Amino acid sequence: MRTDLFFLICLVVGGIVFAAAIALGNDYYFFAGYVVLQYVVLSTAWNILGGYCGYVNFGSAAFFALGAYSTVAMHKLAPVPIPVLVVIGGVVSGVVGFGMGYLTLRLRGAFFAIATLALAVVLQTLIVNWDFVGGSRGAYIVRPESIAPFGSYIKYLFLIMMLLAVGAITVARLIERSRLGYGFATIRDDELAAEACGVPTLTLKLIATTISGALMGMAGAPFPYYIGFLQPSSAFGLDYAVNSIAMPLIGGTTGWVGPLIGAILLGSLQQIATVTISSAVNLLIVGFLLVGFVIVAPNGIIGLVRKYVQHRPVGQVGPRRVEADAPGSAPGPTP
Repeated sequence: MRTDLFFLICLVVGGIVFAAAIALGNDYYFFAGYVVLQYVVLSTAWNILGGYCGYVNFGSAAFFALGAYSTVAMHKLAPVPIPVLVVIGGVVSGVVGFGMGYLTLRLRGAFFAIATLALAVVLQTLIVNWDFVGGSRGAYIVRPESIAPFGSYIKYLFLIMMLLAVGAITVARLIERSRLGYGFATIRDDELAAEACGVPTLTLKLIATTISGALMGMAGAPFPYYIGFLQPSSAFGLDYAVNSIAMPLIGGTTGWVGPLIGAILLGSLQQIATVTISSAVNLLIVGFLLVGFVIVAPNGIIGLVRKYVQHRPVGQVGPRRVEADAPGSAPGPTP
């Protein structure tokens, strides 16, 4: 399927979801759906570096917070529309992602993961001591109650995040089916062998960190308007770092479908738990599911489905019959 056709199909599906949420007549679905879509973008962005290239990034919350605080800074300097803020957040986080990659991508394995975690700590310390964006006190973002022609402002934010999710999924699918994605796969499978074969591994990894960081920053840009009051503990929350890793691992990291499934499944469960029990159990749910999938399906839901399809009995496959003919012999008749 061509990328432009895939993008149009995603837009149609997104439009159906938006119309269904409006038909339900309750703004809560927009609040909850915004969070789920936000995790779709974050998990897809993380998977570009962590799944396609095999480099585990613990600094997802840092890129998300950079996008959010870029919005706060622009709100104080010169208020601009949210789509412009999304682009600015993506540029800022993409530049930081490129810089982080240039400084840390010569590290591998656990050393790279620790370096990304250190980046998040450094950026959080910087934001806490930067009074212009609120510092440790936080910053208020007053959003209008409604906006034409959507009515409630949360519907507008939901639509923006829906478009971001569609864009992130399309980018991930395009990368997966391109030469760039094949280069990422060689890095994930055997980086030393890829370098020996002439693959520009450092350049590819820099591209991955830049794209991944930019998408995370774009996901964080509308967040201050969603939450209304932004402080370092909410922007650099542990939820974003943990969920952006757990969702692709649960769904499957080898394709664009895995993060989407993981984000919808885990994000929906967390929203249900928030309104029925407490938001304090969200990370507990993540922990239980992550441990369970590591034991039962280490390759995620997508890997489990593929394994089931490959090992189905012949009678369940259909009219096809697989025969083991001797070399050089004529194949038997197919019923």
